[in-house]
Amino acid sequence: MTALEHEDGPVYLKLRAAIAAAILRGEYRAGDQLPSVRAFAADQGANPLTVAKAYQSFQDEGYVEVRRGVGMFVLPGAVDRLRVAERERFLTGVWPRVRGYIALLGLDAAELLENEPA
Repeated sequence: MTALEHEDGPVYLKLRAAIAAAILRGEYRAGDQLPSVRAFAADQGANPLTVAKAYQSFQDEGYVEVRRGVGMFVLPGAVDRLRVAERERFLTGVWPRVRGYIALLGLDAAELLENEPA
């Protein structure tokens, strides 16, 4: 599981984070079809309406397109644009909390990087 998949907040944002991580890992490339809403909902143990909301966010942001009667497909360039957006989200939203937690615990960031798990 990645940092993206540990998203706090509403379930649809957690599902969105799981999809984003899969796209960034290369599980879904430009032109690939995402799992159907029902299939992804079953796999995640989620409500299909919640999955549909997560998928809709990708469509609204221009990362995927819907082909009526066929499914949802990753658009060309989506991976690079998603990576840029997720980096920005990490640097402005996640990293300040992580940095604060490191300081709170009195940890040395350099030492953490040297001792990262394999």
